[in-house]
Amino acid sequence: MKKALILLALLCCCVPVIAQDRQPEHKLVQFQMVLLKHGPKPLPNDSTTTPLRREHMAYYQSLLASGKAIIAGPLQDDPEIAGVAIFNTTSADDARTWVTADPLVKAGYFTAELHPWWSEDVFKKNAQPGGMMTAYLAVLVRGAKWTPDKTPETEAIQKAHLANIGRLAEMKKLVVAGPFGDDGTLRGIFVFRVASLDEARTLAETDPAVKAGRLALQIHPWVVPEGILP
Repeated sequence: MKKALILLALLCCCVPVIAQDRQPEHKLVQFQMVLLKHGPKPLPNDSTTTPLRREHMAYYQSLLASGKAIIAGPLQDDPEIAGVAIFNTTSADDARTWVTADPLVKAGYFTAELHPWWSEDVFKKNAQPGGMMTAYLAVLVRGAKWTPDKTPETEAIQKAHLANIGRLAEMKKLVVAGPFGDDGTLRGIFVFRVASLDEARTLAETDPAVKAGRLALQIHPWVVPEGILP
């Protein structure tokens, strides 16, 4: 996780990762992250969609088993985003093909938003069948004071931002971190393995870039298969 220092260095940079001509020299791997959002048809919370829900779960289990998906699971408290999946491909076309085959996407209950995402490949491949755990996914977005300008002040904030990431990694609380590659509102993610949402929020809010208003946080419980996160 010390390399998270390098990964998150890209979050506040003026030049997006996606615009680089070659991969960074940090052993970063490009993935596709999919945000499954609630679609135009509200998903009824009754037995009428039970077969589709089962097909949806079975479909993602098959993606995990085949290696197409690295990790996937629902968010517990977000009214907009139903779930997050990380696909093991650099191709947006591949990711779009896989996610549009989801029975709940085909039925119009979910829509998919795709983003290139970079991380070390720290994910383990020994998920326990049927076992689930709750991690905490912090999405970093542009804050009210975000700016692409590079100044002594922003460089100082960035240096402190990286030092704090290293501290959280040394505490073994922050287990995954990485930037989005499309230079949009979404800047990156933290994944925490901690006891509660409050603990995850408290740790994430120590980030100097968050304190300075350059980044803002959206933190959610994320239910994922056991044995994948480091």
